[in-house]
Amino acid sequence: MLQEYLPVLIFLGVAAGIGALLLTLGFLIGSGKKYDEKLSPYECGFEPFEDSRIKFDVRYYLVAILFIIFDLEIAFLFPWAVIYLTEIPAVFYEMLIFIAILFFGVVYSWRKGVLQRR
Repeated sequence: MLQEYLPVLIFLGVAAGIGALLLTLGFLIGSGKKYDEKLSPYECGFEPFEDSRIKFDVRYYLVAILFIIFDLEIAFLFPWAVIYLTEIPAVFYEMLIFIAILFFGVVYSWRKGVLQRR
């Protein structure tokens, strides 16, 4: 039984070894000098011009949450496509219900105006 996990342990050991090697090389080769440009905060190439504690618009968070929800939808559709080829037809109807719930979520968000620019 333990022999079945040997390839996984070898893979983890090789991955940890490569990670440690790259970190060590970066430490040895890099200069490590600190200067003003390196220590300044980076904001997409622009100089910071306001306080970092400004409030974000709520729509930013709503769009981010919607992206995560529909990204997870795709993650559930791939295993479903594999299972559907071998399982009973009830799986197809379960996925239709799942997609319908997500569709009504999009319609609700659309009606609330979450997806519109202002």
